[in-house]
Amino acid sequence: MDDRAAVLGLESSCDETAAAILRADGSILAEAVLSQQAEHAPYGGVVPEIAARAHLDHLPRLIEEVMREAGLDYAGLAGVAATSGPGLIGGLIVGATLGKGIALAHGLPFVAVNHLEAHALTATLPGITPEPVRFPYLLLLLSGGHCQCVEVAGIGRYRRLGTTLDDAVGEAFDKAAKLLGLPWPGGPALERLAAGGDPARIPLPRPLLGRPGCDFSWSGLKTAVAHALARLPGVATERDRADIAAAFQAAVAAVLADRARNALALMPAATALVAAGGVAANAAVRAALAGAAEARGLPLVAPPIRLCTDNAVMVAWAGLQRLRLGLVDELGHAPRPRWPLDGMAA
Repeated sequence: MDDRAAVLGLESSCDETAAAILRADGSILAEAVLSQQAEHAPYGGVVPEIAARAHLDHLPRLIEEVMREAGLDYAGLAGVAATSGPGLIGGLIVGATLGKGIALAHGLPFVAVNHLEAHALTATLPGITPEPVRFPYLLLLLSGGHCQCVEVAGIGRYRRLGTTLDDAVGEAFDKAAKLLGLPWPGGPALERLAAGGDPARIPLPRPLLGRPGCDFSWSGLKTAVAHALARLPGVATERDRADIAAAFQAAVAAVLADRARNALALMPAATALVAAGGVAANAAVRAALAGAAEARGLPLVAPPIRLCTDNAVMVAWAGLQRLRLGLVDELGHAPRPRWPLDGMAA
């Protein structure tokens, strides 16, 4: 593929509507992301029907914007890539169908992108690190919907080493934040509150810390936050809330680092520890993971914060990588609300 070939990427798996155009050399010609936070905030979480309608309303306009900014017409594209799972099925149908329609109308190849693969490959985007990240590397996928340790051996070659037994880590952040009276989305709000807290004053459990394996469990930590609040002698003060937030964040960071160390022990040839997903934007989490990576003499690679959360740059990049290998999908490819990255996973 010529380095100047361009791919349009579309993302609509949850509550971000996004479009981007990338050259095959990784240069970003245009990108646009529309957050639906205001629409979902009154409900304390993502409402699938509202999300799907917002994608339908806004994605065509975002596509026009990025095409105009990139200075391209559809004849100038080498392909169209759209997130086709996992995610909320309504939004997946909107993005994938629109991508297929563009591909059909303009005779372009279509790539159905696994959202998890898009996160997994973001670390290989040129410019993320001074030197390109080489396979194999360990991916910690940390988001509201997923919490996994994955060996990334190459394009389409993934082995899941561990996963959550209950909640995803981002979901745990949101639930803990709600217990603390913080607005949705809870992760950034909890991190801000924790900045002024003492993590040692109100100790919280660290689920599975020190145990063998690479799995996670977060529901008990969320319940411990509720119990800590209930044990307070009166109404929680601002200091109480900050200390509990700091203790929660410290517990999460410690557990993630512990699980990462166990996973790295299973990958003697690993070249890096990569963190992706919204929780990878948390500074305490990044610091703990950096320590785990450094102990193995490896770098921690975490994309810029704007590329940690859902975006279309990662979708276009994953689409480009698959197009290089001739991995094109039929227009009859059906979006999948569940689509494990490891084909052997349940």
